[in-house]
Amino acid sequence: MKRQNDSLLQGLIWKGLITFAMPILLGQVFQQLYNTADAWIVGHYLSDSEYAAVTSTGSLIFLLVGFFGGIAVGAGVIISRHFGAKDTERLQIAVHTTVAFGLAAGLLLTGIGVGLTPLMLKLMQTPDNVFPYSAEYFRFYFLGSLAIVMYNLGMGILRAVGDSKHPLYYLIFSSLVNIALDLLFVGGFGWGVWSAALATTISQFISVFLCLYRLAHYKTDYQLHPRRIRFHLPMLREIIKYGLPSGVQNSIIAFANVIVQTNINSFGENTVAGCGTYAKLEGFAFLPITCFTMALTTFVSQNLGARQYDRVKKGTKLGTVGSVLAAELIGVALIVFARPLMGFFTDNEAAIGIGIKQSRVESLFFCMLSFSHCIAAIMRGAGKPMVPMFVMLATWCAIRVAYISIMVPIEKESWVIFSAYPLTWTISSVIFLIYYLKSDWLHAFDRAEAKKTP
Repeated sequence: MKRQNDSLLQGLIWKGLITFAMPILLGQVFQQLYNTADAWIVGHYLSDSEYAAVTSTGSLIFLLVGFFGGIAVGAGVIISRHFGAKDTERLQIAVHTTVAFGLAAGLLLTGIGVGLTPLMLKLMQTPDNVFPYSAEYFRFYFLGSLAIVMYNLGMGILRAVGDSKHPLYYLIFSSLVNIALDLLFVGGFGWGVWSAALATTISQFISVFLCLYRLAHYKTDYQLHPRRIRFHLPMLREIIKYGLPSGVQNSIIAFANVIVQTNINSFGENTVAGCGTYAKLEGFAFLPITCFTMALTTFVSQNLGARQYDRVKKGTKLGTVGSVLAAELIGVALIVFARPLMGFFTDNEAAIGIGIKQSRVESLFFCMLSFSHCIAAIMRGAGKPMVPMFVMLATWCAIRVAYISIMVPIEKESWVIFSAYPLTWTISSVIFLIYYLKSDWLHAFDRAEAKKTP
């Protein structure tokens, strides 16, 4: 079988990271187009209430999907480790166990998402004029839960072995399909907001099919054989061991963001639309950093598997510095161009004003957000997912919710909610910096691996 995708294990570190991260970046841009296309087309063809329904979906979707996304991170760490160590047998077991988990998890998420949508929207105090449209959108979106989970795991397998190009190709194609279907369903047929979610679901199933076809039909060390798909319990426990902390972290932080969204909803439809639009802009703006941290996790895990500890040390420093500088430049650009970017999605001046205000409060602190993501990515790659879990739960969940719960009743202004983000990003960055400088995380891994060696 072919041995491919060793760019993270040898050669110039910066070149390997950028070469690996760039296809992920382009792919994530197209991934963002899924929901962004929904928002743009709904905003131009349907009512303000339907637009608010689509733009406010992020926190609730991530609440349900984030847990399984965290498990995918754990699977990626395990697969990267065995790929770096050239342990083909364990690599095969990890791949097939990951796919089996994805099939079961996707079916479970479908039932949870479709069944609990009305209850969750009520708990979020969704405005009455937005509620029926949100319920429609969510239910059709979660009918595609199997595709959502399998997409995350399938793309994660490819990226874990250093293949970030094919996920890019599949995302480009499926995103274009999504946009075409949005225009057809919403603009052409005049169907409601539910059809935007249906378009997303169809396009996600297409990307999953392409990914699984690639894994199953090309002879590689990690080739997928459908008849071997089953739960290998020791491997499943290992995947959950590394993925569960990230999954719990994602879900609890998402729950905290649902509480934040509940406070945003209390300010009315314009604030919901403005914050939802800014969230989409921020999602695009921060993509380069997110993709770089994905590359860092894979880089660390593969090189630890290959026992290249000096390379790990150099790569983490280089990656973190570059990511933080890039994040700050992006934050400044977002402030400068906030108005025309907001206007691309909506002509509601009140909503645009809210989005501009949010960018001015948050964007200059992207450097802190980037630093926290980098250290968290390094720790996950090193097999220490509990560290980012505890830090982020304490800061991005407990402190953030407490701050908003105390301050909003005192100062009933939307900027209070916005300020919770830079505050908690800064606190988490300080804690991560102290841990990174004071802990013995790399040498501890070295000693643990040395004990396993006969």
